[in-house]
Amino acid sequence: MTISLKSATIFGIEALPVEVEVDAFRGVPSFNIVGLADKTIQESKERISSALKNFNLLSPAKEQRKITVNLAPADIKKEGSFFDLPIALGYLLASKQVRINEKVENTLFVGELSLDGRLRPVEGILSIGLMARKFAIKNFVFPKENFSEASLIKNLNLFPLSSLKEVIDYLEKEISPARREKISLERKNSEFDFNQIKGQREAKEALKIAAAGGHNLLMIGSPGSGKTLLAKAFPSILPSLSEEELIEINRIYSSVGLIRKRILTERPFRHPHHSSSQIAILGGGSEPRPGEISLAHRGVLFLDELPEFARNVLEGLRQPLEEGEIVVSRAKHSLTFPAKFILLAAMNPCPCGYYNDPYKECRCSPREIARYQKRISGPFLDRIDIQIEVPRIISSQYQERREEIESSEEIRKKVEIARKIQVERFRKENLPFLTNSEMDSKTTEKFAFLTKEAKDFLEKAVDKYSLSGRSYFKILKVARTIADLNQREKISANDIFLAVNYRTKVSQGLI
Repeated sequence: MTISLKSATIFGIEALPVEVEVDAFRGVPSFNIVGLADKTIQESKERISSALKNFNLLSPAKEQRKITVNLAPADIKKEGSFFDLPIALGYLLASKQVRINEKVENTLFVGELSLDGRLRPVEGILSIGLMARKFAIKNFVFPKENFSEASLIKNLNLFPLSSLKEVIDYLEKEISPARREKISLERKNSEFDFNQIKGQREAKEALKIAAAGGHNLLMIGSPGSGKTLLAKAFPSILPSLSEEELIEINRIYSSVGLIRKRILTERPFRHPHHSSSQIAILGGGSEPRPGEISLAHRGVLFLDELPEFARNVLEGLRQPLEEGEIVVSRAKHSLTFPAKFILLAAMNPCPCGYYNDPYKECRCSPREIARYQKRISGPFLDRIDIQIEVPRIISSQYQERREEIESSEEIRKKVEIARKIQVERFRKENLPFLTNSEMDSKTTEKFAFLTKEAKDFLEKAVDKYSLSGRSYFKILKVARTIADLNQREKISANDIFLAVNYRTKVSQGLI
């Protein structure tokens, strides 16, 4: 007798439907799994046999049955322990130890079995649940430990179960779907707050603009000027996640097993070491997985000591910085991973760190300084919207009282207002953008409402600095964000002045 059950596998961060076909008939005992199953799936035979015995159910060997399992479609490679549960259930149904009913047809099953029959959590539950909803499958049975992430899926009956016995009860008895966990999006107190940072008012203003428009930002300054502290405080001024962004982020983390009992409710902040490989940062591998740029999706990727990163890593960032995604190609297939993040980068101006420092003498030769700065290519710099100097803090700034410094909460309120203005603007035109930095050139020109003085200033800046087309549109986007922060529809000449200054200070060699 052949039984068919619905299941799924993860391919990158996408879930693909898999039909688990189980055929059981009397004969020389054997247990064969076909359909491009990897080693983990082949080992499921031992886990399933032990789980059945521990629940006093008849195993294939004891019943003298020949079991053939086909994972369809057969031309897609299957990986992971998702199929333990549907294979075990398929055998029980085929051997008539559990009776067949309409629930089998309307349910998707995934789960790893322990030797004693408990269900262990698996990766990618959120992607699998979203796929089940897409294909109009009514019920979703999965391990109980994955319930938190599954609670994000609406319009799907969830059955988080803890053992094979409970799954059998689900098929044979009337069990109500679980009530979804209530997800609290209340922000936690950040470890770092902007009012803890003395001085650096210009840097804080630049970071506020970056947060409001989703712009990439580079900080250059001598050691100890506060670049890393500013970067670590940056997430505290970012707006709260929308429901759509919440699902996008958790879907990525779920697919690589970084969620178990609690979902992510705040924007990610990824801070990889400069020794990280290209695959670790960009994603890929023999079985492609998301890298740091995808784990930073809708959040922040902070690259400290930027020139110390390998050249191929930095050059590999150029496409995702422009496109908001990365395509990983292999001989037989290609995968697309989302990568819409804010790049925060920090670097010293020279190897010793004190070039142009008013208080400490630089020990580097002009040749050493030029070689160090050339580690950052022009095309890479061209993709960074805001480039600022972070000067040394002078003694008088240490006397600032915390009450006199704008807090992260106060800055975040301004950022959220600017973001709402952008979202409403895009929504009216049915555009798929969330921030100004995501706009294409056509949309940028459409929403760049320049005063006559702003137009004249921008034309002069383009000629003076020989700005590229990309730089021109980056300046317009940053100026649009500055105007949004000030809740102005028109972009003023001062907005353009600030955007040009942020754009050209570093790229023209003035560091």
